[in-house]
Amino acid sequence: MFRWLFVVFLALMVIDWLLPALRRIGLGRLPGDLHFRLMGREWNVPIVTTLLLSVVCSFIARYV
Repeated sequence: MFRWLFVVFLALMVIDWLLPALRRIGLGRLPGDLHFRLMGREWNVPIVTTLLLSVVCSFIARYV
């Protein structure tokens, strides 16, 4: 259980670190990605971007 928690934490840290670079190439602003303001804070829910990156990672893992 601790190992999975650690992996998820590291993945979130890497994604947060790469987010500015991903936004420059258009990821995070695809149709279907939600962006809204709630209680004075901006929230991003990148649903389509997550699905797209998941498919790309699946193809890479399958063929490598």
